Amino acid sequence: MIWEVEEWGVRRWCLAGLAFCVLMMAVALGLEHLAGMEPCPLCVFQRMAVIAAGAVFLVGALHAPRDRAGAAVYGLLGLIAVAVGIALAGRHLWLQSLPADQVPSCGPGLDYMMEVLPLQQVLATVLTGSGECAEVGATLLGLSLPGWTLIGFVVLLLAPLGLLSRVWRRDHGYRWQGLPGRD
Repeated sequence: MIWEVEEWGVRRWCLAGLAFCVLMMAVALGLEHLAGMEPCPLCVFQRMAVIAAGAVFLVGALHAPRDRAGAAVYGLLGLIAVAVGIALAGRHLWLQSLPADQVPSCGPGLDYMMEVLPLQQVLATVLTGSGECAEVGATLLGLSLPGWTLIGFVVLLLAPLGLLSRVWRRDHGYRWQGLPGRD
């Protein structure tokens, strides 16, 4: 199986990453619209990271460059978007782990902040956290939604790493040998 994944081109890695981004957004929107769970500001920012990664993978799949530079560009851009998502989900988990007396107070809603505050101040306020981001709304198998989102981002990390490993293998002449008897 590793020798088959090793042969994946830029388009296939990007399509796999895009498909996982679509899955993550489908779950998020399903929880919002079907289960009635309103996203907190950090959840919205995590969705933006998923959308950014999905946009990188969509453009990469449409472009499908055959050179190392193209694979490296899409791999690095995808890696940045996914790393931001991992950082946001980690921050969200940290806020949820705080004792009740250390949880920041609830602030205004994200829509209101976007209307009246400059973007830099909105980002600072959201990343500082608010009481609504520290609430654990639901759990599945003992993990809160930001925990599952973090796992999703770690799985999504495979796509940009696959693109970058493709570049590395070509630069260093590495090829997986596989099992005996397999060419």
